[in-house]
Amino acid sequence: MRDLFEAEEGAQMSLQPGAVLLRGFATVAAPQLLGDLGAVLAVSPWRHLVTPGGFRMSVAMTNCGTLGWLSDRRGYRYDPIDPDTGRPWPALPASFRELAATAAAQAGFQGFEPDACLVNRYDPGARLSLHQDRDERDFRQPIVSVSLGLPAVFLFGGIERAEKALRVPLVHGDVVVWGGPARLSHHGILPLKDGEHPLTGHCRVNLTFRKAG
Repeated sequence: MRDLFEAEEGAQMSLQPGAVLLRGFATVAAPQLLGDLGAVLAVSPWRHLVTPGGFRMSVAMTNCGTLGWLSDRRGYRYDPIDPDTGRPWPALPASFRELAATAAAQAGFQGFEPDACLVNRYDPGARLSLHQDRDERDFRQPIVSVSLGLPAVFLFGGIERAEKALRVPLVHGDVVVWGGPARLSHHGILPLKDGEHPLTGHCRVNLTFRKAG
């Protein structure tokens, strides 16, 4: 029997009302996205943030856009200044903005204009526990998540943390968009398996676009 989430590039699948998986939507744009990411990293390099409880996150992060997402002992928040450089975060590259807007429109969310992109790098073993994205001001705006490089298993649950989460295999170029009734759904990533991808090497890169301000 064919797995529910095994579908050819270009397929569009509903994960739950308001949440859509766009198979391979970013594949063609991926080299440009990763090239533009290099310019972002030259200004605001990777770093491992610390949770309010003092735990070092296994995922390396950076940001671009008007606002950047931060975590430290003071809590979770958005800030226009990169604390590591003392300067504003790099601007959203045009390729990022276009991909996010077109993916959101494809999923039924017209007019999405992100002002923040959280960039995560998953090395083998890195993971992200189930959580909600609730530091943004306007929950009417969707979230667009772009998967590049090594495959991963995306957990997508419900509004309540205890609800059983779907295990969604993601491969290079896949995009997940969620909003509306799914906007506050819990989600995460299982520990990344080792491997190598011709564009990213031994890691997975995730671009998460939000309207934060």
